[in-house]
Amino acid sequence: MKLLRTAFVALALGLPAVPANAGEAVNLILNWTPTADHSPYYYAKAQGWYEKAGIDLTIETGKGSGVSAAKVGSGGSPFGVADLATMLVAKSKGADTVAVMSVYANTGQTFYWLKSYGVNSAKDFAGHKIGNPPGDASRVMWPAFAKAAGLAPDSVSFVNIGPTAKIAALKSHTVDIISDFYNEHDLKVIEFGPDLGYVNWKEIGLNPYGNSLIVNGAYLQKNPKVVEDFVRITQRAFAACVADATPCLKALLDQVSGLDKENQERQWERIKFLMTDEFTTTKSLGWIDGERMKKDYELVQTYLGMEKPFDVTTAFTTRMLDPSIKMDASKVKR
Repeated sequence: MKLLRTAFVALALGLPAVPANAGEAVNLILNWTPTADHSPYYYAKAQGWYEKAGIDLTIETGKGSGVSAAKVGSGGSPFGVADLATMLVAKSKGADTVAVMSVYANTGQTFYWLKSYGVNSAKDFAGHKIGNPPGDASRVMWPAFAKAAGLAPDSVSFVNIGPTAKIAALKSHTVDIISDFYNEHDLKVIEFGPDLGYVNWKEIGLNPYGNSLIVNGAYLQKNPKVVEDFVRITQRAFAACVADATPCLKALLDQVSGLDKENQERQWERIKFLMTDEFTTTKSLGWIDGERMKKDYELVQTYLGMEKPFDVTTAFTTRMLDPSIKMDASKVKR
């Protein structure tokens, strides 16, 4: 009788008779501080898409792909965003990680310098200082770049520079070269004009998968439905942001202070280019190709070595992706 009375009172007040079950608490650790390439997560959260699927999402600011891969690999966070080559390195060291969706089908890794500092190409890097954070993917993968560019790995020195201080460090000549993602390209063009020099890793024959959504392997085995829901909602969000970036960037700017709207808009145009390849446009947005993953594994193994070699097919899956959601190449400006 007491339960019926409680239910009647709740109904009269327009409240649920039984308390709603809390959603699955899910943490997503980003690779860096939030910018345009993270806006789809904020947009989907603002729209209530994760919540409707029973996912109570917390988005955590990251400190580098190495950090996010390690945290996901140890079970400290079920989901993360990390550069895939960096994730493979972590996996060889015992990190329990699985990539479930690519974001950058093309590498965003780019080195920038000022020609007035005596650098005109990657061949001139020797003897110069490169600024980036310790966990930066380009520092982790530096031996691969050095070998491809014909440099000795120890021919440069690294200076610890925070992700938001790179341009200032280059401008003040604290460092001679910085690493950054291609989506930040326009900021440097505006700041330095014709004195700016740069090389994207793809130009020297290195095009590993870039930032991707990764999941803890044990969590995936235990919660396959949660992972599938999370991946498909994220796919849907990225597709929506490709179609119209305005509400997505608004969701980001509403939650993250200190970002310039126009800069984030420029970034998103670059990001769409990085998201586009023959697989994301035909198979599924976020598709990870098995042959490319084999090449990425060989790249890491050749240049960095694998502490404990593993079957690369265990490092990724496309089973969680919705094949009906594809990258719309018509939205990409060349």
